[in-house]
This record gives sequence, structure tokens and C-alpha cells, in this order.
Amino acid sequence: MEPAGPRAPAVLAPHHGGRTMNLKRSLALASLLTISASIAAAAEPPEPRRPVPSARQLRWQGLESYAFLHFGPNTFTDKEWGYGDESPALFNPTDFNADAVVAALKDGGLRGLVLTAKHHDGFCLWPSKFTEHSVKNSPWRNGKGDVVREMADACRRAGLLFGVYLSPWDRNHQDYGAPEYITYYRSQLRELLTEYGPIFEVWFDGANGGDGYYGGARTKRKIDPVTYYGWDETIALVRELQPDACIFSDLGPDTRWVGNEKGVAGDTCWSTFDPKAYAVGKTPGSILNVGMRDGPLWLPAEVDVSIRPGWFYHAAEDAKVKSVDRLYQLYFDSVGRGCNLILNIPPDRRGRIHEADARAIKEWRSRLDAAFAVDLAQGAKATADQSRGGDPAYAPDKVVDGDPATYWSTDDAATSAALTLDLGKPTTFDVVRVREHLPLGQRIDEVAVDAWDGGEWKPIATATSIGAQRLIALPTTTDRVRLRIVKAAACPAVSEFTLFKTH
Repeated sequence: MEPAGPRAPAVLAPHHGGRTMNLKRSLALASLLTISASIAAAAEPPEPRRPVPSARQLRWQGLESYAFLHFGPNTFTDKEWGYGDESPALFNPTDFNADAVVAALKDGGLRGLVLTAKHHDGFCLWPSKFTEHSVKNSPWRNGKGDVVREMADACRRAGLLFGVYLSPWDRNHQDYGAPEYITYYRSQLRELLTEYGPIFEVWFDGANGGDGYYGGARTKRKIDPVTYYGWDETIALVRELQPDACIFSDLGPDTRWVGNEKGVAGDTCWSTFDPKAYAVGKTPGSILNVGMRDGPLWLPAEVDVSIRPGWFYHAAEDAKVKSVDRLYQLYFDSVGRGCNLILNIPPDRRGRIHEADARAIKEWRSRLDAAFAVDLAQGAKATADQSRGGDPAYAPDKVVDGDPATYWSTDDAATSAALTLDLGKPTTFDVVRVREHLPLGQRIDEVAVDAWDGGEWKPIATATSIGAQRLIALPTTTDRVRLRIVKAAACPAVSEFTLFKTH
């Protein structure tokens, strides 16, 4: 609008132009009325239902699946947990190629990797300045190699994210169990977080204390995992050095353990939790697997599982790599329940991803891509029994617009509602995907899905704890499908309701 100025004198239009002037005035008035109506119809967005994810957690949840790489002396000793007395000379991959490893993972559709920079045996895959128990004293690359460097660089070249695992337990170090070890541990953490570029996840294992080499003492050392490590200070160090990195441990602070190593989240799995209700290393897996509906922190589960029976490579397991069918189901049991999947794919003694593993994850990705290639809800007419303030910004069609930033919502008082997709013709589908708008928190407790059978609505599935996404298997054929919000803690904010024919 232009600033007000001197009022111009009235000018009488010629008689023959009066109708034109009146038409212009009418159109201008109609335009103003339309604008006013639009302003009146605008509704305020729903208030977040706290807790809500941080920016780093939102980025992390968007990854869905990435790799775990267990690699080290155990690869060459055929062990799962080294004692800590293994000679660095054992570590000598014959054909290590970080780009080839990353390429195999990328072919499997994995969006990043977390490398075991140091497992419980204390051997470091980088030339740490603080120990001799590392690659610098191995024959690999004549002692000049750095697995962490090569993997981090390969990830950047391929567009994958890079993360590190640094075991708090160290069966090699003489000071483990004493305060001096914590200084050592944080010094190594600082190396990893300052010398290798951006880190998307820092992984802290829950194995703590027991028998070990401990600098030649060969004793059993017990520690209190709650107090010994000074986790608050260690977490603060990560925040200082890599503020965008998510931190995994049994109890977070960014992502929690799912409570098992089978790759299966609870059928109900809340993204909220109260870590103060339990202790590190002492939280029942059954609690971690389900989460807490009214937990005070956003603490989603990460689902860890190995593609093989073990976590490190063992030639005897080459024929025991998980099948494509099993991997496909694991996706539904983890990502399909609002979690992230970290799939362990250990390099072999060459320093490559074994052909059986590479083939399995590539076929798995092809199957997933084919299953979710065609959204059968695209083009459907979406209606609902209500939308928030009647504002088009929260209209039901937002669930099928393909934009994760938009969502259908209702008035604050409406914690139950129904949204219908008219598909226009009988359509066969077997999976429904529902997503909540995560910046507003986890609002929905329970949903139901109904199909129109020509005369009435027929219930075909129910689900709880939607969150980042929920995949619901429900083979059916119908021309109309309905999503009912049965129960919610706050008015729903649904960003996606889509249909797929996966078989």
C-alpha cells in the first residue's frame, strides 16, 4: 500500500465510461473482501506437544538407515571381544579400500556409517598420540595408515555421513578403572572429533568392565558406569567439538538403545523417555524397547543388528548372512516403527565388504525401492470431518502433497478425527504409511484404518505410536480408505497418509 498523500480532486468520468468505473470498483471491492476472508480464515499453528526433537535429532531421524562397521584385531583373531593383549601386528588387511567399502554400503541405500574406531580391546584404528596400541605399530601401510581417515574421506567423496564408536571400556589400557583413564579417553575422543571432519553420530557402548589385559596386570576390574566416566563432562565435550552430532548410549542424550540386538523395536515404541528414571547399563531392555508415552525428553530408539550372527567378520558365517526377506522385515520392525536402523556390515580380512553381504544389502535396497516407488494415494481426493479453523494451510490434502513440511491438523479441542482418501477407483494396496509432523512432537496415541466395502466402513488395522513414521501392513482393495485418529494427547498433525502395493 502506498503512503497517504494529498487527496486528488474528484474527476467526473464521461457518461459512456461509468459502467467501466463501476466494474473496476466492484472488482477492487471483491478483491478486498477475498483478502479479508483469507486473513480471517488463517489459523494459528498448533502448539508443540513437548518434548520435541532438536534440530540434530530431526536430521538424524530423516536418515532412516545407516551402517555399523566392526573392524579391528577381532577380524583377524576370529573373536568377538578381544582380551586386550593382541599384538598390533595382527592387524593387516590385505586389500583395504575405503572407497570400495563405502560404495557397497551406498549401493545398499545406507546413508552413513559408524566405524568402531576403538573396540573393547583398546586397539585404535587411527594413529592416536596417546597410545602405542594402534595402527601405527601394525604392518598395514607400513605403520603409516589411518583407517578412520580413509573411511571419513571416502564417505565425504560418496556423500555418506561419517560417525565414530569409541568404546568406554578398554581391556588394554593400564589405567582403566582409575581417574587417569578418563583423561586418556577424552583425549582420544578429542582427536576423533577434531581431526576427521563432521561427525553425524558418536556411539558409546554399554559394555563396562570385567577381565582384561590392562597393561599386563591381567586382572578383573569393575567400575560404576553411572559415576566413573563422568558422562556429563564427556557429553559436554562432544557438544563443544561436534554440536551437530547425535550421541547414542543406552540412555542418550540424543538417541537411546532399543533394548535388544535383534533389530526389532516394540510394536508400540514411543520416541519419548525419562533417562533419570533408570541408570546407564541398568535399564531393562523391555522398557527401552517401548519407551515412555509421557517421558520428559525426546529420546528415540536406534535399532542395532548385525547382518551376520556376529558383529565382527568370521569366514564361518559367510553362509549365514541374513536373507533379503529378513532384512526387509527388519526395516518394517525398526524404521517402520519410528526408529532408525543401524545395520552392522563388518569388513572382512581383506578390508572389503564380503560379496555375500554386499549382494544382500543391494538386493534389499532394490526391494525397498520397488516397494515404495509408487504412492497410490497421489491424486486421491482428501477430505476430513474437520480441519484447523477451516484454514487451507491445514487442509486434509496436505497428507498427499509429498511435502514433509505441510500437515493436516484439527482444532485444539479435536483429539479424535477422521480423514478420507477417495481413490476414484478400486485400488489394491498392502501397506499404509503414516507420519506425524515431528517438530510439533508425538501427539497421536492410536489410529485405525478403515476401508469402504461399498456399503459401510470396515476396520482393517490399528496402530499406536506413530512419530517419524508408521508402516502398517493391511492387504486390501477399496476405492476409499479412511484414517481415524482414535486417541491423541493433542490435536493431530499428520504430514503423510500414503498407500503402497509392495508385493
